[in-house]
Amino acid sequence: MIRQHAIGDLLRRSAARYPAKTAIVYGDLRQSYADLDQAVNRTANALAARGVGKGDRFALFSHNNHAFVVTCFALARLGAISVPINFMLGAEEVAYILEHSGATGLLAEEALLPVAAAAAGPRVAVRGVIRSQAAPEGWEPFEDWAAFDDASEPQVEIADDDPIQLMYTSGTESRPKGATLSSRGLIAQYVTCVVDGEMSHDDVEVHALPLYHCAQLHCFLTPGLYLGATNIILPAANPAIILATIEGERATKLFCPPTVWIGLLRHPDFDRRDLSSLRKGYYGASIMPVEVLKEIATRLPDVRLFNFYGQTEMAPVATILGPDEQLTRLGSAGRPALNVETRIVDDQDRPVPPGVVGEIVHRSPHAMLGYWDDPDKTAEAFRGGWFHSGDLGVMDADGYLSVVDRKKDMIKSGGENVASREVEEALYQHPAVAEAAVFGVPDETWIEAVTAAVVLREGAGVTSDELIAFLRERLAAFKTPKRVVFVESLPKNASGKVLKRELRDAF
Repeated sequence: MIRQHAIGDLLRRSAARYPAKTAIVYGDLRQSYADLDQAVNRTANALAARGVGKGDRFALFSHNNHAFVVTCFALARLGAISVPINFMLGAEEVAYILEHSGATGLLAEEALLPVAAAAAGPRVAVRGVIRSQAAPEGWEPFEDWAAFDDASEPQVEIADDDPIQLMYTSGTESRPKGATLSSRGLIAQYVTCVVDGEMSHDDVEVHALPLYHCAQLHCFLTPGLYLGATNIILPAANPAIILATIEGERATKLFCPPTVWIGLLRHPDFDRRDLSSLRKGYYGASIMPVEVLKEIATRLPDVRLFNFYGQTEMAPVATILGPDEQLTRLGSAGRPALNVETRIVDDQDRPVPPGVVGEIVHRSPHAMLGYWDDPDKTAEAFRGGWFHSGDLGVMDADGYLSVVDRKKDMIKSGGENVASREVEEALYQHPAVAEAAVFGVPDETWIEAVTAAVVLREGAGVTSDELIAFLRERLAAFKTPKRVVFVESLPKNASGKVLKRELRDAF
């Protein structure tokens, strides 16, 4: 018996329920669920005709666009394993992922074709390009795949736990690892997002963060298509365009990491645009400064705000803080989500009592199958039957989680542990600070010296000595930065995470 509950089946069901409803808005394109479903079938059959089949790895190297969505679902219908790749990577980094995953197919955006061509090598036999001009030799235009003459649905038996996607971790500290995701895990995660995130088929969603990242793809876009919502795809997280899109499309729902929310709040169009349609806001990927939470509550009082905390290996949601708790549980990551168990453990993996800091671990059907072709790292990550996040946290008596820091971002200064997040929260209390990142740098006296990189608000002025004095009033002496440096912007990856390794290297 074929149970028909894989990722490729979700879109077919939505097309049957809402055939004429707008599924995708991308630039001038407005595509119904029935037409999107047909484009997915045509693309899947075109890929099958070129030898792509169940279990094959196929890479997607592109900014957000319609073709990315269609190809992702087409691969799912074939039982092929999609491999989204960070479009900010260079040729050598892309080549590593293609080789590590064993990818035999690649779809690249035209603007990224030089990098894709340099990375592909002889292994990649099927090559497509999302083009506006003629495709170069050896590459086929995606548009030909989407116009393939066979629009029937491929008949491929796909089991719940067959690998369906490889999501490579960001690799900000080392070589990225491929988190292997299944339909069972992803759909359990979608149910969690839908229920705890109050999602609905009548949502009009803006998708501006990269779809190669699991937060935008698996917390918002695919659940939106699963439900039958309308999905507006933007190529990048440009604050002016996001604000204009909310107004123009009467969007009701938006996800951004904290850095992008800050960019929206600081943009001059924020108060000029009609944002009254917005009803649901979501943040994740990194911790939202408490002062920014308060500002969102003041300036968008009708928006129900949710914090989604997790990581790629959890597909990605683990805990959720609901809108009625944002200001009563300031700084919390919430409680374990619907299909998740979470606890805090010590260095021997023993549970610790409430109020004690330890490593955050999870057990859930969301969790990845394992790291691709890496049984040793998989066994280490799942030791004791729980996924070890690498984050440090503390849980209170009511089961609410507070993330203290990444283990690798904890600063050891003068023999004392300093959580970079605590120092950042104090910096955000200063009215001149727009963004801040705190990290440790080697120091002969302190072993690691607490250092802060600060972006000032436009027109604001403050000296490093004044900021240090401001922090001394709020923090213990060993937590106060020894140095504050002013920068025009913080280095970030495409999903909005601050790259502290780059800051450590620079300073």
